Amino acid sequence: MLNSVMGSSEKVAFYISFAESLGIQVLPPDINESYTKFTVKGDTIRFGLAAIKNVGINVVESIVKSREEKDVFESLMDFCNKIDLSTINKRAVESLIKAGTFDSFKIYRSKLLAVYEKILDGIINQKKRNVEGQISLFGGLDSEIKVPEFQYPDIKEFDKKYLLAMEKEMTGLYISGHPLDEYTQSLKLQTTTQIDKILSSNNQILEDEHDEDQVASTVNEVALINDGERVVLGGIIAEVSRKVTRNNTIMAFMKLEDLTGVIEVIVFPKTLEKVNLLINPDHLVVIRGRVSIKEDELPKLICEDIQPLEKINTSKVYIRVEDKNVARDVIKLLKQLLEPYKGDTPIYIFTSKEKQNFRLVREMWVSLESGVVEFLVNQFGVDNVKVID
Repeated sequence: MLNSVMGSSEKVAFYISFAESLGIQVLPPDINESYTKFTVKGDTIRFGLAAIKNVGINVVESIVKSREEKDVFESLMDFCNKIDLSTINKRAVESLIKAGTFDSFKIYRSKLLAVYEKILDGIINQKKRNVEGQISLFGGLDSEIKVPEFQYPDIKEFDKKYLLAMEKEMTGLYISGHPLDEYTQSLKLQTTTQIDKILSSNNQILEDEHDEDQVASTVNEVALINDGERVVLGGIIAEVSRKVTRNNTIMAFMKLEDLTGVIEVIVFPKTLEKVNLLINPDHLVVIRGRVSIKEDELPKLICEDIQPLEKINTSKVYIRVEDKNVARDVIKLLKQLLEPYKGDTPIYIFTSKEKQNFRLVREMWVSLESGVVEFLVNQFGVDNVKVID
């Protein structure tokens, strides 16, 4: 399925998320392990090199051929020395580095990017001299130049955010991680669903009937989202474009990405007036809106409101009460009592009779540093209040 949608990063992201939901690990691109397309190895899938920007089929074929004829690559220098340089240019090598295909060499990408041009230039010039019949500085007239390993500069690695941005630029996907990884708990608390659940509600994401048959059994197991249903999504804004309407007002189109996929979000003029400052690439946001599902189109989200995605304390406060009726009274009481203790820690009401948890609305969350625990213990008793990290 992945190979059939390699031209669409959105569909690739959907299928990778789908594979991972089945417990199938998708491995990053690797200069010694990857082939042109996605390949299956045991119970894992290896990312294909042809999915990397600026790396054509002919480049990948040359990489694989060199690997098979001259053994695996041991370093960037070894790669540049073994590969047929008539099939690859500096731009392709740069893209391979940015996508992380050389990470198995345990050399920082920052160091590789700092020297790859010098390495290529040195080997190209040396091979030219060999062709002209001159004696190599390092001995031999072989097409493979025997050179000592390049001395890398003593510089730090790029920060994680920049590394992920490079992967996104080269493949359309975050591979070694995701900017939202540290917001997993916050997303669960501030959203009502995930993007893949919406995409699964429409077969347009599937490439053909064969794909549909393979995915159908799993898709049917999740609660599908209906056209017009209101949801709350959270994620990172991947792209933004603005357009002037016939009425000379401005509306916006953007792509929102979470840990499961990408969806187009439409922001009409009246809504845009309220949320315009929050709509920028790489901003982490929570979007309330209405799902639009039409035949022969990918599902979209009609934006009704946008708020920043907040990093929420993962601690939780639980208050135990007898049953749902008592819970209703307690919630009414807490609306007033918790006003001085506002913060980012959610409060849950647990009913002993029904054994159910009810999370209070965001406006009633508290700060653990405010003395709220002692206050609640005084109100409900030490056995009925618990803080869980």
